[in-house]
Order: sequence, then C-alpha cells, then structure tokens
Amino acid sequence: LGRPAARQDDTTFDMGILSQTSAIVRYAVQGALEPPVIDAATAGLKSHVIVDIDDDPQDMSIGWTSRRDPFAPDFNDSSFVVGPYFIFSLRIDKKTIPPRIVKKHVDAAVAKRLADTGRSHLSRQEKADIRDAVLQNLCLRIPASPHVYDVIWHPEDGWLWFFSTQKAANETLETLFAKSFANMSLLRLFPYTIANLKVGLDDGGKDLLNRLAPARISE
Repeated sequence: LGRPAARQDDTTFDMGILSQTSAIVRYAVQGALEPPVIDAATAGLKSHVIVDIDDDPQDMSIGWTSRRDPFAPDFNDSSFVVGPYFIFSLRIDKKTIPPRIVKKHVDAAVAKRLADTGRSHLSRQEKADIRDAVLQNLCLRIPASPHVYDVIWHPEDGWLWFFSTQKAANETLETLFAKSFANMSLLRLFPYTIANLKVGLDDGGKDLLNRLAPARISE
C-alpha cells in the first residue's frame, strides 16, 4: 500500500492508517460483491454515506466517508480504490450535552410554563414533552463531535482491517457493513474463529473446539 499524504492535523481523528501505532481488528468478509465489483462497492458505500447533523436535531449520525477527506465524502470515480484494496472510513458523529446543561434549560422551561399558565405543577407527560423540546433545541445549537475510523478491504482475498479495537465502533462497523452490502457480513478474527475457518477441522475437531475453555498458563 502506498501511504497517502498526511492530513494537516491528525489529532482530531482516531488512530488509523497514518498513525505511528495502530489498533487493528481483522475480519473475514463473508459473501462477495456482485460484478462489476467496484460498481457494487461504490453503490454500497453511497447507500449509507455519512450525513451531517450540525443543523439537525438528531444527536447521532453514522455512515461511510472518504479517508482522504472525511468531511467531504466522495465515492465517485473509484476514489476509494488503491490497487487491489478498497480504502475508506467509518465516521460516527455524536452530540453530547452535559446533563447539568439539560437540567438548567428544562428547569427554566418548566418555570416559564408554570408562570404562563398560572398553575402550580405540570403532569409527567408535559415535563417529558418539555425535555424533548429542550433536547431538540440544544441539538440544533451545538456541533457534532466526529470520530473517524479507517478501513482497508481486500475484496478479492475476502479480508478487512478496521483501525479500532473499541467495542462500540466495531459493532457499528459490523452492522453498517451488513446494511450496505447485500448478503455480506463480517466475521471478527481471533484464535477461535481462525481455527474454525482455516484449520479444516472435521466434525470431531469442531466439537472439541466448542468445548475449549481458557486455561491459566502462569502462576
């Protein structure tokens, strides 16, 4: 793989291809893209491209983006193809509002409603409606924090590297991949799955593998 030009500031990105040290989870890709492969990959990536939510009340957005420019996703002209590899990124945008800020605005809105109506209390549903309205308003006013995770996929050999070991990020990758590419899924590779896939075990061997348990090898 050629190393793409470095970003001007990688500090806002999660560790990925250009990092001096990287955390990688390996996957076996189950299933195959329909030919023409590049067209099928392009369609899958475009079907779940990241959507900006800075001016939207949503508090989270998940989707694929370009590795070279994660804030301007573009999968036209096979820009994600590097030799035999597909290189792109998973981006997760989140808006996090501190609970104390939410409480401050909810309390103010409740007090205003009581003053406007001359009542002494509000129902549980009214308070819930006020809280929802406050959260929507706050989500419109704050930007989302982006988290970008690089992906390398070798479609011919059927493997994929994901540059994060965070459980939530990996689960998001697996779900989004299955949604984006019909009849395909990711199988995380670790000693158990590697043995099951690569060693060619017979039924008896698979039965023994299923009964294995962790063993302490040091005092």
